[in-house]
Amino acid sequence: MKAVPKQDIPAGRFSSWLQLTKKAQTVKGGADVPCGTCTACCRSSYFIHIRPDETQTLASIPKKLLFPAPGLPKGNVLMGYDEQGQCPMFKDNKCSIYEDRPQTCRTYDCRIFPATGISVGKDKPLISKQEKRWKFDLKTDRERKQLAAVQAAAKFLQKNAKHFPEGFVPANTTQQAVLAIKVHEVFLDSGKAKSNREMVENVIHALTP
Repeated sequence: MKAVPKQDIPAGRFSSWLQLTKKAQTVKGGADVPCGTCTACCRSSYFIHIRPDETQTLASIPKKLLFPAPGLPKGNVLMGYDEQGQCPMFKDNKCSIYEDRPQTCRTYDCRIFPATGISVGKDKPLISKQEKRWKFDLKTDRERKQLAAVQAAAKFLQKNAKHFPEGFVPANTTQQAVLAIKVHEVFLDSGKAKSNREMVENVIHALTP
């Protein structure tokens, strides 16, 4: 018997999702993801960053599971995963510290991959399978232009990473997708051709306070 393909999952109106996603990355909150029964992100060999001000989260995780985050100021830590690739706080098929889960987990949204056109990568097959099921609702020309701008930003960042300051474009695909969301407005005006150098400068300026 052939395997029955999994159904598409409505990802919502693109403009609304984009606005909420940008907000989730700038304020202390979280993403509202209709995960259903999916727990792929908890089982995909992620290192979870926890900031020093997340005191409730840190108090809920055994210290032996935490180690200093390379390249970040003292107090920033990472939590690894077990031999099956699962988060050590994922127990009985659910998060055992859900109410106190890290901010990284609160803002994680795998819809960011189909939105940007960036693939999560072959090393995360559970999320790769899930990301292909999301289908955004694009009802207006504005939403179609926003989607095109987000994907143009992602392609530009990946193609021109060497032209940015060192470390500006992350190697991590999730962080690349987040960056593309943050700077996508630079790519909304596709009618005016600019040089790569101008675009690089505009992208950097878009993230300058």
